[in-house]
Amino acid sequence: MTTAIPTVTLNNGVEMPQVGFGVFQVPNEETTAAVASALKAGYRSIDTAAIYGNEEGVGQALAESGIARDELFITSKLWISEMGCEQTIAGLDSSLRRLGLEYLDLFLIHWPAPAKDLYVETWRALEKLYADKKIRAIGVSNFQPAHLTKLIAEGSIVPAVNQVELHPALQNREVIAANAEHGVVTEAWSPLAQGAMLTDETILAIAETHKVTAAQVILRWHLQQGRVIIPKSVTESRIIANLELFGFELTGEELGSIDALDRDGRTGPNPETFNG
Repeated sequence: MTTAIPTVTLNNGVEMPQVGFGVFQVPNEETTAAVASALKAGYRSIDTAAIYGNEEGVGQALAESGIARDELFITSKLWISEMGCEQTIAGLDSSLRRLGLEYLDLFLIHWPAPAKDLYVETWRALEKLYADKKIRAIGVSNFQPAHLTKLIAEGSIVPAVNQVELHPALQNREVIAANAEHGVVTEAWSPLAQGAMLTDETILAIAETHKVTAAQVILRWHLQQGRVIIPKSVTESRIIANLELFGFELTGEELGSIDALDRDGRTGPNPETFNG
């Protein structure tokens, strides 16, 4: 078992583990084993989404784990095709059914899809589901500052989390600043840039200094700046290693050298133009 995972306090008082396990691009038939390995390693936060097609696999692993529901933190996301008031309510019900759960700890609007102009209406549906206690916290994913500002102005609840692509090559500083201004926790998806940063010379040099892996350096960089991370792997040794982040600390100089790697290194769609 690894060191206890620290938590961050969301703006509604809910505690969220700072390190979770992501299942993006994991086939459903492989998901149960991967999540089982993660739970065995000590993860208690699992991040999935309707569009991943693996909520059933996650649910099976949760059911078979024997871990009490209140010890788990389960996140899923509403896909673009399900945006809108009635569709959102049905979308949550579908996710809960596939996961075999009565409630979610966190439910996110997966993308703003600005051309569809449905994210405010969708948010109001999430607010209702939150009031009905079907979700412990509600948030967004891939929202840029303008999207976030509009949502807060026209909604009645400030999102608890904004999950965005964030890694040394794409640091999304304007998004982080907007999140901080509104009391929204920043959560990094693709925290390792889908492996693209693992051969960077700066990262490797820091890893050698601390006798850890490049992945551990990058994940530690995220943690020391207060972000939530959801690294993904289907390899048990890497699943375990991605939690072994608490026996070393990066110096201010090392953090700065990683900060200096920022560039237009986006690996996923651009939220300003992606509409599903």
